[in-house]
Amino acid sequence: MEENRIYFYTASIVDWKPILKSDPSKEIILNSLEFLVNDDAVKLFGYVIMPNHIHLIWLPLKPSLQLRFMKFTAQVLKFHLKDQEPDLLELLLVNKKDRKYQVWQRNSQAKELRGRRMLEQKLDYLHNNPCQGKWMLADDPTRYRYSSIRFYEFNEPNQMLTHYMDFV
Repeated sequence: MEENRIYFYTASIVDWKPILKSDPSKEIILNSLEFLVNDDAVKLFGYVIMPNHIHLIWLPLKPSLQLRFMKFTAQVLKFHLKDQEPDLLELLLVNKKDRKYQVWQRNSQAKELRGRRMLEQKLDYLHNNPCQGKWMLADDPTRYRYSSIRFYEFNEPNQMLTHYMDFV
């Protein structure tokens, strides 16, 4: 990912394990994003945190943003799981030469969003993701807590988010 370009970013938990199912695990992702926003490392336009993956629409402002985010969240999630959900931590056991556990799959995807139409299409997609038949995490997208939809639909304050219209 290049700096100063807007991306639709998807990161998945290794083998699609549902380690982001609990609220504390989701909060780890949100806290990390908030830190990066406050550090002026990224502009965040949208997000959704699903049980085994995340979607973000962001604009990296500093180098190695993806690496910083993935490495930090992996460490904090491992510590959390070790203390609070050890059965889930065992799902991440890989016993490789360079690591005992692996949180994120290595093939995270970043697609550059060129233009307002493309960005709005991806924003709608991620906001509606929790209501898809496979997930059914909410009966209405605005009722799913771990998404940026309320910022856009109800102008709900969110210090992490920047409205995409400020950039496209």
